[in-house]
Amino acid sequence: MNTQARRAEALGARLPPLLVAAERVASTVWQGVHGRRRVGQGDSFWQYRPFLPGDPASRIDWRQSARSDRLFLRETEWEAAQTVALWRDGSPSMRWRSRAAPTEKIERAELLLLALAGLLLRGGERVRLVAPAARSVSGRAGLARLADQLGELQAPALPPATGLPRHASVVLIGDFLGPLDEIRACVGALAGVPLRGHLLQVLDPAEALLPYAGRIRFQGTEQEAATLVPRVEGVRAAYAERLAAQQEGLAAIARAAGWGFATHRTDHPPEAALLALYAALSPEPGRR
Repeated sequence: MNTQARRAEALGARLPPLLVAAERVASTVWQGVHGRRRVGQGDSFWQYRPFLPGDPASRIDWRQSARSDRLFLRETEWEAAQTVALWRDGSPSMRWRSRAAPTEKIERAELLLLALAGLLLRGGERVRLVAPAARSVSGRAGLARLADQLGELQAPALPPATGLPRHASVVLIGDFLGPLDEIRACVGALAGVPLRGHLLQVLDPAEALLPYAGRIRFQGTEQEAATLVPRVEGVRAAYAERLAAQQEGLAAIARAAGWGFATHRTDHPPEAALLALYAALSPEPGRR
């Protein structure tokens, strides 16, 4: 059995516990989430708003407008589900864990992915993975099917920009420690589909803080040569600057594409990151 097959088998073996954990995290967040109401083509009244240049005259509510010296539109609640595409980095760097972390980065990424999918499915959205031939799922029963697809997914360090529906939303979860030029090209291709998006950088606490001391040999996770640092304390400040520059670069890439960006550490509870992701996918009232 090759390495990829063993990893897929290992993921498949732990999917039931992972699903239970994802449902628990999603349920915790769901209790504090209100309905995702948004403007669109529905039947339920939502709000009136002033008529603006470019709005179709057919949508003017003449009864409401007659009560004022302004014209008003009657907006309805969006009832058609959107599609949200989810992806997690499956490269070797995601399978590293320090002693300070309770879980590998890939395990936390998969937990957040499935928990977010659970929230979205509860809200009536369609969800799919960013993968060749991936199919959208819907309804509460769709989470198990999505988990099965995730078990077969051997994702590269960056996702492909093919096969995704236009005007969908996409959430990319990874450590994003690779070259910024490659990440910029990937995000640019996805934004050009066009897609709304969000990047979540998941880091081990040791990657965030470099807490080591003394003489340490660092072994690469993706076939990089080992690096011997005689005194880690002497490079901690430079390391922090490099990491800050990487994160500033990621934020700039996301901002240029009109996307969101956030960070998460694996020693922190997943609920806050999940709530932020879910909120990032919820348009502001009046946004189209």
